[in-house]
Amino acid sequence: MRAMLRVAALVAVAAGGGWLLAARHEAPAAPVAAADADYFAFVRSAAGTQPDGAVRASADDRLDVNAELAYLFDYYLAGLGERPLDEIRSEIIRELDRRLRPVPAAEARRLLDAYLAYKRALVDVEHGLPAQADPAQRARARLTAMQQLRANYFSNAEIAGLFGASDAYDLDAIARLEINRDAGLSEAQRMQQLAVLDARLPQKAREEKEAPTRVIRLEEAVSQARAKGADDNEIYRMRAAALSPAAAARLADVDREEADWQRRIAVYQAQRRTTTDEAARQQLRDAAFSADEQKRLPAYE
Repeated sequence: MRAMLRVAALVAVAAGGGWLLAARHEAPAAPVAAADADYFAFVRSAAGTQPDGAVRASADDRLDVNAELAYLFDYYLAGLGERPLDEIRSEIIRELDRRLRPVPAAEARRLLDAYLAYKRALVDVEHGLPAQADPAQRARARLTAMQQLRANYFSNAEIAGLFGASDAYDLDAIARLEINRDAGLSEAQRMQQLAVLDARLPQKAREEKEAPTRVIRLEEAVSQARAKGADDNEIYRMRAAALSPAAAARLADVDREEADWQRRIAVYQAQRRTTTDEAARQQLRDAAFSADEQKRLPAYE
């Protein structure tokens, strides 16, 4: 299990982002940067993050209506259940006023109210959708209903800016689901049609889709190089040549974290064998591991 988690971590740090994050479907909020370490989270679940969405305006005070604005709205709306909607709306407005000058901030507030009205109406629309046994048909019907509903609240340009990226992701995902569920396709035909979809992806999306395989192959080469005596500097150069210097540095951090974890596990296991007293064992855990890390210890006991 830990090996699989390590691969996932390597892929994530090497890629440095992804097509899924571009679409922001259930995307994680941005971590708090060092300069923003004193940011106070609006809701408890957002602790350790800062408001998402790089909301901007041009020099002539024209608001950039793009996916970043929707990301900011969704960051706060994720707190529904912890805070009432009125409080969330007020907090979004405060954040918009903090980031933008008065004219674009006013435009962003107008779009916020349209966005909230759209989201409320979407609940009723989704409840009224006919039952569909096929998940691809169900997903396509929902997307079509969403697209039709948006015209009641936004201009065509606003729709393209706010929802263009997420729609592109949804359409690609639905098409792949339809291909994979088509019993009439041979395996060769299925692979051919999926390859057509891959070719339509933006270049960055294609690169990031291929990142897991590329990183796994690289790490296999790294393991072989280490077995032959390669030092950390040689490993860094290998990774930098295959990925980038920044990715190589991030992967080196993963290596150090993994080595530190394995060292602490080895010490803990040796000390744990010296006593059967559970209180003493808990003291060992508390001395070497954080509360979150202790949740992983049963796999080593």
